[in-house]
Amino acid sequence: MRQNAEQREQTWPALPLEAWSDTFATLHMWTQIAGKIRMAQSPWINHSWHVTLYVTTRGLTTSPIPYLSRTFEIEFDFVNHKLILLASDGRTGGFPLEPQSVAAFYRRLMEELEKLDIHVDIHKKPNEVADPIQFDQDETHRMYDPDYANRFWRILVQADRILKEFRGRFIGKCSPVHLFWGALDLAVTRFSGRIAPQHPGGIPNLPDWVTREAYSHEVSSCGFWPGGGPIPYPAFYAYAYPEPAGFAAASVRPEAAFYSTDLREFILPYDAVRQADSPDGTLLEFLQSTYEAAANLANWDRASLERHAPKSVGR
Repeated sequence: MRQNAEQREQTWPALPLEAWSDTFATLHMWTQIAGKIRMAQSPWINHSWHVTLYVTTRGLTTSPIPYLSRTFEIEFDFVNHKLILLASDGRTGGFPLEPQSVAAFYRRLMEELEKLDIHVDIHKKPNEVADPIQFDQDETHRMYDPDYANRFWRILVQADRILKEFRGRFIGKCSPVHLFWGALDLAVTRFSGRIAPQHPGGIPNLPDWVTREAYSHEVSSCGFWPGGGPIPYPAFYAYAYPEPAGFAAASVRPEAAFYSTDLREFILPYDAVRQADSPDGTLLEFLQSTYEAAANLANWDRASLERHAPKSVGR
């Protein structure tokens, strides 16, 4: 169904990086705090799947986190702009999402957890960012624009929906669709089943052993990222590890997609999706064609890894 301009803007809002970069930087640190709380309390799952956040109908959540005989959950509500704490014993907590420093957010969140008799210690140094400032000392990042936070979430809703459709085509090992707070990107990763060569590491402020475990097996991965560095705009991305010979020169769709030599990934600008006649179809075309490039060039056993639509059965 075609959408008019107003409907399109509601579903696929503009998100120019320069307009919300300060909010993005602050929200990035806030989500890292929540993610590290989940990480500190959760059993290790392969490829760091135990640390991620998930898209909800109102924002982002940690999902239930174990704590002794209870569980608790941290939710970012980007509709009413609240940080919400929910515990399995019925107690709740939280505070408004509003302009405040990372240090203030950290203190308020820890105080709210204490009120629920939840005591968690985390490593306070941010990951995967240059020149990190400890959370409890960060008075630099303090911007929160509710409009842009809401736009970001609305895009995540669409990306999450379509990435899940794409994920459903694969029956091999595949990650959930989840948000990694290290770079604040929504991702889904397919696995060939084969062991990969040791990753070189070198990601800023991330232990190499974490990266090497994450890329212990051959992958084709894709997702959405708000942008930064050599890609100063929001974009969908796709990459393979290890990158097979000829991947960078592979023919992928749609025409707006290109291979970034800086990131060693295929990039599809978000605006090319939001302005397309069929955003869903355009994004699925990108996801499928980049996966096929990776899988074909690396000789994946596609027949056993991919789901084929069952034949229709008459009733």
